Amino acid sequence: MSVVIDVDRSNLSVSRLNRTPSRPLADGEARLAIDAFALTANNITYAVFGDGLRYWDFFPVGEGSWGRVPVWGFADVVESKSALEVGQRFYGYLPMGTELVVQAGRVDARGFTDLAEHRSPMAAAYNRYSNTAADPTYRADREAHQMVLWPLFMTSFMIDDFLGQSVLSDSDVSTVVVSSASSKTAIGAAFLAALRPDIHVVGVTSKGNASFVNDLGCYSSVVTYDEVAQGSASWPEGRAAYVDIAGDQAVTGGVHRIFEDDLAYSMVVGGTHWSAPRAEGAMPGPKPEFFFAPSQIALRTKEWGREGLDQRVGDAWDRFASWSNGWLRFETTQGAENVERLYGEMLAGRVDPRVGHVCRMG
Repeated sequence: MSVVIDVDRSNLSVSRLNRTPSRPLADGEARLAIDAFALTANNITYAVFGDGLRYWDFFPVGEGSWGRVPVWGFADVVESKSALEVGQRFYGYLPMGTELVVQAGRVDARGFTDLAEHRSPMAAAYNRYSNTAADPTYRADREAHQMVLWPLFMTSFMIDDFLGQSVLSDSDVSTVVVSSASSKTAIGAAFLAALRPDIHVVGVTSKGNASFVNDLGCYSSVVTYDEVAQGSASWPEGRAAYVDIAGDQAVTGGVHRIFEDDLAYSMVVGGTHWSAPRAEGAMPGPKPEFFFAPSQIALRTKEWGREGLDQRVGDAWDRFASWSNGWLRFETTQGAENVERLYGEMLAGRVDPRVGHVCRMG
């Protein structure tokens, strides 16, 4: 029996538990039993941008407006008519469910690619599954870190890398402003940006999370959303770049109006404030540009090679994962009904940023 959480794409707050018999495997396929996965604000972003960026297409339901939100986690091969071996453990993109059937191709010591036809148009980074036995970043005692932080940190690394390459390297930009500053993606980007010399990192967050964000130590200063709206906060002098992870146009408009022509670049990353109303009117400063991490990954893989990219990201990851132990604790949610309930809490923003949520459906 397969159990998976479906979400109504037209109303993300509506979900259901979909229970169906496990289907027989075809030649070339393997069945992965999903052991555990993380649920973070990043997964809400996948749902918010699911139509435009085709996140719903990874695990299609084929029934009305229902869709499946992708998550990152670990799964074990329990049945195979492919080159995969029963007992192998993989890390990668999964549905919020108990199993996934894959068309295993390009199998090597490092992992495999799901060659299912419906996934072929998608970014390669999302279709590749890493074999834990050969993954240089894998540590058994850091599985929770890898599920909760790794996909977010990869995005964080690429945000910082893009800014360093295209915005900060040959300009007078000295400030990076990051919204949704308590989110894991924002924290990773801020942590890396703060390592750059002479860069002032400003975190924008809710009043309730301001103390937590300030205590992290990776932000030079913290501003609340109310202060942005009122224009009452104190801001660093000079030019700035904006990293929008909240996806709240009112906040983005506020930041643009504060900096105006001193805003050198505006990046759209996520949508943690998915239900915020759309802002009216034109904003001063640069037009916000959507950032798609897999594109930057592909660029750096071409320039640095796979090993060069792995080395750079791995070094940064070790430092960040160790640092995160000072503020992050992990909690496990067990059982399909409880995981579905947690999804609702995550969607509503009623989660503690100090907690990394690991889910097990069984």
